[in-house]
Amino acid sequence: MSAIYILWLRELKRYVRSRAQIAASLGQPLLYLLALGFGLGPVFQKAGQGSYFQFVAPGVVSMTILFSSVFSGIAMLWDRQFGFLKETLVAPVPRIQIMIGRTVGGATVAVIQGLLVFVVAIIAGFRPHHWVSFFPALLFMMLIAIVFAALGTAFGSIVQDMQGFQLIMNFMVLPIFFLSGALFPLENLPKALVIITRIDPLTYGVDAMRGALISNIQFGFSVDTIVLCLIGTAFLTAGAYLFSRIQL
Repeated sequence: MSAIYILWLRELKRYVRSRAQIAASLGQPLLYLLALGFGLGPVFQKAGQGSYFQFVAPGVVSMTILFSSVFSGIAMLWDRQFGFLKETLVAPVPRIQIMIGRTVGGATVAVIQGLLVFVVAIIAGFRPHHWVSFFPALLFMMLIAIVFAALGTAFGSIVQDMQGFQLIMNFMVLPIFFLSGALFPLENLPKALVIITRIDPLTYGVDAMRGALISNIQFGFSVDTIVLCLIGTAFLTAGAYLFSRIQL
């Protein structure tokens, strides 16, 4: 367990020391939150859907966690390039502990960034239905972060260069985000789009976040939780297998 703690702590220290990374990682979420939240607000309100800012804020928080957790896999490529990964793998520690430590560290960083965006949303005017609902929302933030940090670790284990990793992640991450319902309601969609959104794992995270924060839920907390746990287990298993096959 000490290896898991050391790698988790290392990811946190790397994040805290990089002030530029913190500022840069908040740029895109704030653009979506403020520009879309207020820009499309009148259109959303005229359609009889209420406040678009209230609707989109949980989706943007989920988006922040998605991007941060998936791209935590890039850190593995840096470690591979500069030799730290080799030093870690030759240590007398089971690789599964190394993989779990990196995944949990990346997920923790992603949750922190999600909380920062959540605080900005509160300052800008977002109000949960009940402040106590923050705690179940935090739980779903953690589930989302673990699911996609495991996915990032899995891809970081098989991709050899950063260009390839960024291509794969951009090809997957953007569709995952845009098809999750983070920016639009899931009701009355075309049948083809309904099927795609149901396959998207982030759909259930966004749905759970909205249910916890603004009592707007479509699938139910039990369905969202079960799906996220099952997908998280599958990604962790795949990530552990691929990480164990890394060649020094």
